[in-house]
Amino acid sequence: MEVVQTARLVLSRVTADDLIAVHEIHSDPRTNVHNPAGPSLDLESSRAMLDLWLADWAERGLGYWAARQTGQARVIGFGGLRRAIVDRDEVLNLYYRFRPSAWGHGYALELAEAALHVGEGLGRPVVAVIGDDNERSRKVAERAGMRKDRSIPYGGVPSGVYVARPYPALPGRARTM
Repeated sequence: MEVVQTARLVLSRVTADDLIAVHEIHSDPRTNVHNPAGPSLDLESSRAMLDLWLADWAERGLGYWAARQTGQARVIGFGGLRRAIVDRDEVLNLYYRFRPSAWGHGYALELAEAALHVGEGLGRPVVAVIGDDNERSRKVAERAGMRKDRSIPYGGVPSGVYVARPYPALPGRARTM
């Protein structure tokens, strides 16, 4: 779904016009405390990230959204589902990242719930890979109904793989709850 309306957000397919917002959010050290790769260093690295997201939509008809408060033009965050390989499994990766000014208002949970709804029936598990020290992100995933399936090293960081309900263990993996 290219546009999803939640109670307070409009989640729309990213466009090339979102570049400045991508850079503002992803270059902010506060939004990258738990990102093993760290903040985006320059506009070109942000453009490369956005180009991947645009390609997801063009090639797969699914990707990350720009999140805006209803009736507002300013992007407050990005997130949604993207096809990925996590620990050899083909999955839909749930992602969310918001401006610090949007933290604490429940927007990440609202986006996560919308993404999980869209992900139902797409034939792949929906997962969120969350660093063990990222308490805020873990709480969002759990409040959205996800449960920890297992632990993996991800980007050199011990991380949990959270799966959407129903949450059977992914193929060949034992659940570690």
